[in-house]
Amino acid sequence: MNKRARLRWLIAVLIATAAAGGACWAIRSLLVRHGERPIRGSLTFARELDAEQTFTVDEFAVLWDPARGGSLSLTAIAQPDKMLWSTLPGRSFAAAARAQEHVRERRGMFTIRDRRLSTYSHQHIVSIQPADGAIVVRGFLRTPAADDEVGFTFTLDAHGPDRLRFSLEFNTSAVNRTYLTYASERDEAFFGFGAQFTHMNLKGRRVPVFVSEQGIGRGRQPLTFIMNLLAGAGGDWHTSYAPVPHYLTSAMRSVFLETHAYSVFDLRDESSVQVSLFDASMQGNILSGNTPVELIAAYTEAVGRMRPLPDWILEGAVVGLQGGTRNVRRVWQLLREHDTPVAAFWLQDWVGQRKTIVGKQLWWNWELDRAHYPGWEDLLTDLSDQNIRVMTYVNPFIIDPSEKPSYERNLFEEALGNGYLIQRPEGGPYLVKNTDFSAAMVDLTNPDAYNWMKSILHEQVITAGASGWMADFGEALPYDAVLHSGESAATYHNRYPEVWARLNREVIEETGSGDDFVFFMRSGYRESPRYSTLFWLGDQMTTWDEYDGIKSAVTGLLTSGISGYAFNHSDIGGYTAVVTPLITLARNRELLKRWMELNAFSVVFRTHEGVAPDANHQIYSDDATLAHFSLCANIYTAWGDY
Repeated sequence: MNKRARLRWLIAVLIATAAAGGACWAIRSLLVRHGERPIRGSLTFARELDAEQTFTVDEFAVLWDPARGGSLSLTAIAQPDKMLWSTLPGRSFAAAARAQEHVRERRGMFTIRDRRLSTYSHQHIVSIQPADGAIVVRGFLRTPAADDEVGFTFTLDAHGPDRLRFSLEFNTSAVNRTYLTYASERDEAFFGFGAQFTHMNLKGRRVPVFVSEQGIGRGRQPLTFIMNLLAGAGGDWHTSYAPVPHYLTSAMRSVFLETHAYSVFDLRDESSVQVSLFDASMQGNILSGNTPVELIAAYTEAVGRMRPLPDWILEGAVVGLQGGTRNVRRVWQLLREHDTPVAAFWLQDWVGQRKTIVGKQLWWNWELDRAHYPGWEDLLTDLSDQNIRVMTYVNPFIIDPSEKPSYERNLFEEALGNGYLIQRPEGGPYLVKNTDFSAAMVDLTNPDAYNWMKSILHEQVITAGASGWMADFGEALPYDAVLHSGESAATYHNRYPEVWARLNREVIEETGSGDDFVFFMRSGYRESPRYSTLFWLGDQMTTWDEYDGIKSAVTGLLTSGISGYAFNHSDIGGYTAVVTPLITLARNRELLKRWMELNAFSVVFRTHEGVAPDANHQIYSDDATLAHFSLCANIYTAWGDY
């Protein structure tokens, strides 16, 4: 085959791959969008409930209306005309099932499919009664064939003037899925759900809530298909490091769940919402407020709020650099020549660099690499003299550093020997594939492992002089892992990033000057803002698109803010580049400049060289880019008092 024929063959393969990628992505999206049909059933009730009844729970009124098949509705007593929550007349609002899930994990991303074995969808209400300050609805659920039934209890209990807690429970352990269905308006827009990157309004979509790697491409084709084919790392529009089972709507309604189990909010039906949960009961809250600010305030009052950031990180750019001491001093000199305000240098490669198939990554053995950063203390002193801090990097993974040219402690051996690592079902440490290497996760359910990891941060990170760090990862706990506590990893999965945040927060508080430290995270769940000092959106691509590029950063900032992630930001210029002989998606100067302008108005102004620094345009690549960076850094600093 001559060169021209080989080229034609290669082009044909690429076209076929793109077509197949588009088709497979469309099928997969249809499965998420249209698969796993909602449960529907009828509603009946006892003769004693033939009359309309109104019950009060503190500041709330609960109305039972037997018309059109029966429905429950909820209002605030002070605003009886505003519906906060209601069921659909004649339709069951509670359902249960016995089901078996199939979970596939690749590189921290999860695909979950569920098969229902039995379904209890037809609801009969026996009684609605006040009890101990709450309203309790009792009855039973039947299968469609009416050959089996389970009892249910639905309780509404006020927790202050703007929050009503609900609980749906069953009288048997035979079910492991819980469903709650209630009304929605045709044109009601749904916002929040944590960090959602592609769509702002989630109405009409099926929204899974499960912490995960977001993937590379997230629907951009044919890239997503290729990444899924090669490494299972493409993701989809809903994959998120920090999803949250919480929303507010354009009708000023808001609901959140109290759970760490996998949940799905099915918003595909124009007149209803169905929440499904991989658990045998469901607890949550219905909020009352007249504005988005009031609803967000009520939500964060319940789950926890972020503390203010220290002034120093708001006084200039946080410049992400790699390459060792000499390179930091070189770029610092360039920044000084442009009078660039610098708050900190973020040196993620303080532990040393390793080359992998995706570019330059780090040695996850959490100690200072003095060969890579000679004269570390002198560098920190010189920076401190100019009021510039140093930030570093850490994550809850541990790798074996035996192939590293030099190291002082082998943290992997320490953790392995003491039983501090998450285990496989068949025994042995659970190694999670990253790029071309695997790593073990610290088992944070083990008190000794938890305290050991805290000691690493104290002894290695803080002692090295860091004023903060990226507390990376936290989203990859395997679904079938064995934990020291005996808890189900399937349920603990969404809790792991919260505990990882709590660990980091305890470390800085134990210094006695915790308010002066900043750690930032990408993974999170409902209560992460209670503990974390700062978030970032994770690994956006160095592209312009709404799936995984600069546009997705804007959407992610807005959606996560609604769910309590008050202080969040993105890597200036994005992180994930793809550099191969067949395709190159790397950061150009125009994208970098536009991202600078975007982040000049976000809470923290931080750069990242990206996973492929040599392929990406950098802030120091030329004088014009550096001048524009200095301008944007000064704009950012100018509004810092706000």
